[in-house]
Amino acid sequence: MRRVLVTRPEPGATRTAGRLRQLGFEPLVLPLSATKPLAVDDAAVPDDAAAVAVTSANALRHAPHRLIGRLTALACHAVGERTAAAAQAAGFHAVEAGPGDAAGLAEAIAPQLVGKRLVYLCGRERFPLFEDRLAEAGVRITAIETYDTVAVEPPDATVLSLLGGRAADAVLLYSVKAAEAAARLVRHTALIPALENAAVFCLSARIDAAFRVAGDGKGARHVAATPDEEALMALLRAKG
Repeated sequence: MRRVLVTRPEPGATRTAGRLRQLGFEPLVLPLSATKPLAVDDAAVPDDAAAVAVTSANALRHAPHRLIGRLTALACHAVGERTAAAAQAAGFHAVEAGPGDAAGLAEAIAPQLVGKRLVYLCGRERFPLFEDRLAEAGVRITAIETYDTVAVEPPDATVLSLLGGRAADAVLLYSVKAAEAAARLVRHTALIPALENAAVFCLSARIDAAFRVAGDGKGARHVAATPDEEALMALLRAKG
């Protein structure tokens, strides 16, 4: 069984670990990034807002209640089923689930929002593709950043204890911050035997570039065809 290091933050890490077990992998949960709320003024909501878009449940999880209260009467376009469920739990009444990826969501909602104002609840670190495609289609976007992603660097002893004296076969990277933290860990003398030969699976080319620039190990690197977990899991299955 291939041992896979899961570096995304909770609660996503536990969900990913469950999926890996179902696929026959041995997950090792080691979050190398965390999300934290940002200060947001509920007055940031423009008066001409016509709809809301969300591409990460974290944007809802960290959004102030007063901000959400200003938006719940608007139609909410969520990237996929899980984010749609989070939007409904947050209080949105009219929620539409997208195809599961940001690019697909942009394509789906652009025709009905041309010339209108869309409030985009998002993180400080995010893929520009969603906003770029909507802007090209003539949608006016107000991005409201509700959270940030920060690196987490556990002590070597914590990593070694998790690995139990055996090397990791693969590492899953979901963010630039986690990629930078992982690259630094690989260079730690005590961790080189356990991590340097692990294959690295990145959610996007941007994350792969961050890992490469920070200094990687000897293992192969792979990038998901689209920046979503379905594509990342498909890649892992194909290479694993």
